[in-house]
Order: sequence, then structure tokens, then C-alpha cells
Amino acid sequence: MPTSDRSLTGRRVLITGAARGIGAALARRLHDRGARVALAGLEPDRLAEVARACGDAPWWPCDVGDREAVEAAVDGAATRLGGLDVVVANAGVAAQLPLVGGDPEVFETTLRVNTAGVYYTLRAAGPHIGHPRGYALAISSLAAAVHAPLLGAYSASKAAVEALGNTLRAELRHTGARVGVAYFAELDTDMTRRGFGTKAAAHAQRHGRLPVAPLDVGIDALERGIARRAKRIVAPWWVGIALPLRMAVQPVLDLAVQRSLPEALRIAREEHAPLTTPQPSGDRDG
Repeated sequence: MPTSDRSLTGRRVLITGAARGIGAALARRLHDRGARVALAGLEPDRLAEVARACGDAPWWPCDVGDREAVEAAVDGAATRLGGLDVVVANAGVAAQLPLVGGDPEVFETTLRVNTAGVYYTLRAAGPHIGHPRGYALAISSLAAAVHAPLLGAYSASKAAVEALGNTLRAELRHTGARVGVAYFAELDTDMTRRGFGTKAAAHAQRHGRLPVAPLDVGIDALERGIARRAKRIVAPWWVGIALPLRMAVQPVLDLAVQRSLPEALRIAREEHAPLTTPQPSGDRDG
């Protein structure tokens, strides 16, 4: 792509999960770089605050697990912005879950938001971004490739997101649009702090954990990747090494966690850990 095509100025961008964390920070960054952003997500008060910081950007309360709500938000954004160039399917949720003895609602909610929500977003946005400057970005995770105990539901959902992004890339290629998948390790967000702020996680991590990277590391990577419509976006940098080595990394992780895992699982089965983002009534929110 010519350098002139990599400017974010004037790009029409819809971001889901934009009320906090990665979504909110990305919206502010892209607005500062000249993009025209539209926002969708839960927590209307937070969304309105982010929208004000983005030049009174249009926004929609939207549970991404609700297909009709997603379609309304995507179509509304396309109407208000005069079309769409970029969609960032960012909305997501997590909670610890022992696969045996854990709460099945955690699994069901995680896949409803993280997997069905990304599918609904990409499905609705596809007709709008299916043009030679179009770009869809699905926010996955290192957890899609390397699977840790207590994160089975989250890992399964993010592996599905990876598959959706890779599939859509092939299906939209004839339109000139591009599709990317983003993979992050732990970034310093309230989602990370809430997700790992449990008694079970503290016990499982007492022998150490990967460092948490500043949020700006992820936002910098997203800015560069969106500008050039990248196939893959990673943060921190070493995630790009771990991805192709996933089959070698997994057994190492499996062995490394065994010492503290039985007690961590026992604690997790008794601990009512909250979802990292409260969900609409009817979903388990801690």
C-alpha cells in the first residue's frame, strides 16, 4: 500500500466494546489521528464520555450478543459516517472457569459475547467494509494459541475469533477489503486487573506470571496495524514469536503450572469470580 494510503485521516471507523479499556483508548487515539469514529458498547455513561473526547462521536448502547442490536449499531454508524472503512470487533468478556465443577453460565456468556458477538459484528459490517479501502479487525488473544488453566472458556472463544477472522479474510478478498486478527498478551486494563484479581488466580500465579504490558503498547500496535490494514497485529512484540511456536509452548506451560494448580482449581470452584465487564440482566455478572 502506498504511504499516502496509510494515513488514518478521514477513515470511518466503528469500534465495539468502546466504553473502556482497549476500545476506549483506541477510539481516542484514532480520533487524535484524524479518523472519524463511531462507538458501540455497554455502559452508556462511559460511552458518552468517550464520545465527547472523540469530537462528540456517534455512539450506540449495544450488547454484541444481541444480533439485532449489533445490526442497528453498524447500520447506524454507516449512516452517520457516510459509510464505513474500518470495523474493530473488540467487545469481550472473561472470567475464570474450572472446566470441571465450574459454573456453565461463565462458558455460555463468554462464547455469547466473545464469539457470537464478533460474528454478528463482522457479519453486519461486511457489506459496508467490502471495498478496496475496507478493513475488518477481530480482537483475539494469545489465549487463542496458548491455553492456560482456568481460562478454557476465554481461550475457546478467542480461538474461534481467530478462525472467524481468517475465514473472513478469504471470503472478502475479492472485494479488495482486508481482514486482520489482533493477538495480545496481558495489557494493563481494568479487564486484566479484574480477571486476575481473584483468590484462585493469586494462588496459581504465586510462582510467577508474565509481565503486564502498558496499555499504550497495544494501542500503538493497533494504530500501526489499522493504518496499513495488517493481517496480524501483536503486542507485546514477543507474542509474534509465540504464535508460530504454539505447539511447542503448550506442553511447557502445562508442566509449569502443575505445582499450584490443584489448589487453585479447588479455590476457583468455590469462588464466585465476576465477569470482567458486567453484562445485561440475565447474564452472570458477579
